[in-house]
Amino acid sequence: MARPTQRARTLSQNFLTDRATADRVARLAAPDGRRPPLLLEVGAGQGALTEPLARRSRELHAYEIDPRLVPGLRSRFSGIPHVRVVAGDFLAARPPRTPFSVAGNVPFSRTADIVDWCLTAPGLTDATLLTQLEYARKRTGDYGRWTLLTVRTWPRHEWRLAGRVSRYGFRPAPRVDAGILRVERRRTPLLSGVAHRSWQDLVELGFSGVGGSLHASLRRAHPRRRVDAAFRAARLDTGVLVGEVAPARWLRLHEELAG
Repeated sequence: MARPTQRARTLSQNFLTDRATADRVARLAAPDGRRPPLLLEVGAGQGALTEPLARRSRELHAYEIDPRLVPGLRSRFSGIPHVRVVAGDFLAARPPRTPFSVAGNVPFSRTADIVDWCLTAPGLTDATLLTQLEYARKRTGDYGRWTLLTVRTWPRHEWRLAGRVSRYGFRPAPRVDAGILRVERRRTPLLSGVAHRSWQDLVELGFSGVGGSLHASLRRAHPRRRVDAAFRAARLDTGVLVGEVAPARWLRLHEELAG
């Protein structure tokens, strides 16, 4: 039988032990005065985050993939009617049709899949996730660079780095610190319909790397004079690297080139 530390490594488990961090994540996921109607927790583990989430939610579904942890969770929260401990893989769950929020201490090795699940769930209003700090910084532009995923989804989702957490707030301690990532679905999309489809085409072309620069890539689909004018309107140098262009500048490029 695998020892607890071996199981933790296999399932990419780093259990949250810092109570202040748990309370902070719970406040972000369910702010005072706004309890989400339904809150899903990713990876309940030993319940450190489940407890403050339970205090701030109307209905909480806590998912745990490790069957050895489920009995303890169910015993711990058996007296709280609105908490349901779900044994199984969160990624196998069907997204609710009604509005819901997601929170959790995400297994680092499964972060990308969990974020993708959230982004494609129509009913998701927001997600508050503990991830590797590097992942959270990359996705939110904290390095001064922006990724394709963030820019492509920006008209419908806002990405924000909501805090940093020391690796020593987990057991076993991971090799790197963690970040609190907030992804919020905009109530009113910045673009929709045909405009959103043209946005995705523009962003995909820009990040394609074809031509050796963003300016050159966009010239493959638009006349040079229009690309030059769009760069001037967005206050971008023609030699700018694609990752250095913030979403707001992309919106200006789209405004100039989509017409």
